[in-house]
Order: sequence, then structure tokens, then C-alpha cells
Amino acid sequence: MHQASLLANEITEAIRAVTGSSDCALHEPSFQGKEWTYVRECLDSTFVSSVGAFVDRFESDLANYTGAKHAIAVSNGTAALHVSLLLAGVQTGDEVLVPALTFVATANAVRYCQASPHFVDSEARTLGVDAVRLDAYLGEISTQREGQCVNLTTGQVIRALIVMHVFGHPCELDALMKVADKHHIALVEDAAEALGSWYGQRHVGTFGLLGALSFNGNKIITTGGGGAILTNDTALAKRAKHLTTTAKLPHRWAYEHDEVGFNYRMPNLNAALGCAQLEMMQIFLSQKRALHVRYAAQFQNIQGVRLVSEPLGCTSNYWLQALQLEQAQADNRDHLLDALNAAGIAARPVWKLMHQLKQFEVCPRMDLRQAQALEQQLINIPSSASLGALESVDDLP
Repeated sequence: MHQASLLANEITEAIRAVTGSSDCALHEPSFQGKEWTYVRECLDSTFVSSVGAFVDRFESDLANYTGAKHAIAVSNGTAALHVSLLLAGVQTGDEVLVPALTFVATANAVRYCQASPHFVDSEARTLGVDAVRLDAYLGEISTQREGQCVNLTTGQVIRALIVMHVFGHPCELDALMKVADKHHIALVEDAAEALGSWYGQRHVGTFGLLGALSFNGNKIITTGGGGAILTNDTALAKRAKHLTTTAKLPHRWAYEHDEVGFNYRMPNLNAALGCAQLEMMQIFLSQKRALHVRYAAQFQNIQGVRLVSEPLGCTSNYWLQALQLEQAQADNRDHLLDALNAAGIAARPVWKLMHQLKQFEVCPRMDLRQAQALEQQLINIPSSASLGALESVDDLP
């Protein structure tokens, strides 16, 4: 315990040296642009609900920024995932491959489709799904029947694979796309944390059939609450818009709905905030990268822990800065979290693994040895963009 206390003191002092504060939140939104102007303009227009110019503008701006052909704004990231899975063909009784190391919304969205999450392992390098082990696992437990991947044990169709970009770090998309294609499984990207992250020269969320973004208050940009579906398929985009707007048929005054839809619309007021936030993306990204550089300098000589960095060939948005404890220090994780929070530094563990939650404990899963190790090793530390602010905007790289 003495060794753990020493490490806790070193980490605390390193974080204080970077943040210049003895009381620091994990992640706060930053309003440095035209947020007040656009929100006031929205209020003045009286179009504050589910239709308005800012919704259209935000969708267009998102598509332009990410390079996706289409972006559909919705009420939150979970709604984006839910509809993405439906559009990927997930049906009642299907199985969907889901990383055990993810936020609960990923697995919840599968349940919304009356399907079962099938938990798979992660790799240490990217924190995302391990493509090599997944391919081998599917080779053992599944077969192909009429162009579908079928679980030999349960007899259910494995319809889709959700890959999640943990803390904004892109997972190994090339390899994962090959696995999905080989086994005839639709690929959906949970890019909730990854707006502003690039795999090579392409924005994440645009590789799979569909991608889901989140704009919750703790994300790199926020609309208060909100999310978006990204896709390059025009037919899927049209259907996504239809399903998320209560499946209402266009008409000047009549209310006609042709199927059960969802009231997942993003209000114009939220979109106004989003438009202003998206204009600040390059500044936020620069500030977060500057924060990472400062943390790296402080942690380079601290034994027993390392700062998690973007995978080779990728550009991360560094949404949440993360420390990874060496295996020998993993048992001290909770002691470190207690010490940091007692010192006024908001630090948190990674999520409890999905198969450990009672609602998912009977779901199928592969050997999750790496995810279990990562759960005990990862700690998030203060990551607000403002902590990486430079002297002036002109100084940004």
C-alpha cells in the first residue's frame, strides 16, 4: 500500500502541474464561439423544436466535416445506434457482436432491437475490438448458411458487429472490415466518442455501413443532448430520416404515418448550439492535443503507469485522456482513484465490462482476457479542452 500511495502522490502532482488546479473536473464543455448568437437567433425564429434551419445546417456541416455522404441528427447517441442497427438489418432473436469494453449504451441499443449482444474481446494497442482473435473465434463457433453467419451453439444469426472507438482512439478498421466481410456480418461504428478522429486520411464513423455519433454534454462538442447517424448509403439515409421523425409522410398539413417510427428528432435549439460548437472543432482538437503533450511530459518518468496515446497511423481527438497502469499496479487501481478524487481531481475507471452487468450476464461471449485486464488498468483523468488552451488562438498548430 505504501507503493500505491507513492504512485498516487506522483500522479496527483503530475496532473496538478498540467492543470494548475487542485480542483479539476473530468470533462467540461467549452463555449468559446457563437453559441449565444446562434441560440438567440433560434429563439428569435420561434423554431425551437424538431424542425428548423439549424437542424438542416448542422446535418450538412457534419457531413462536410466527416466526409460522410449523409448525416442525420437525432436526440442522442443511443438513438443513433438503435436506428443504425435496425437499418443494418438486425432483427428479433439475432446476435450482435459487441465489445465487452464499452459504455452500456452500445449493448442497450442491441436490446432495443430485441436482439442479444454477443461480447467480444479488445486489444491493448487500440483498446478496440481485437480483429485477429475475433476472426479465429468466429471460425470456431459459427458457420455460413445462405450467406448468413450462424452461431453453431445458439442457432441464431450473428447479424452485425459494432466496433467502438474508445476514448476517441480509432480501432483497427481495415482488419475489422475484412473480418466482417469474410463472415458476412454488417459493420456498425460506435463513434460516439470519436468526432474529430481519423483512421489514416478518413474520418471514423464512415467506414461501416453506418456510424453513430454523440453530442452529450461531456463530448468533444455538445448540443446539450444529441447524436447523429453517418452513412454513405443514400437509401439508408433517407430511411434513417424517416424512422427518426415518427415515420411521418411529407404533406403540407396532413398527419400520415406509414409505419411505427421513433421520435428521435434533434430540436432546432440543440442544433443551433451544435453549429457553433462544430465551428470550434479545430481549436478544441488543438487544445486537446496540447493537453496530451503536457501530460506526456509529466508522466514520462513515472514508473508503473503510462499515458495512452493514439494508435500508429491514426489521429485521435483525445476526447478523454487515459492512464494505463502496469499489470503489477492493477490491484491498486481503486486506491489510486480514491486518492485522486480525495485530492479534488476527478478521475474515473473505465466502464464495468458488459458481461458483468446482471442484465447481460447470460449473453454469449468469447474469452475476454484482454478486456478484463484493461478494465483494471485504465483510469481517465481531467480532459477538458480548456486545460490545453494555449496563449492565443494564433499559437494553435
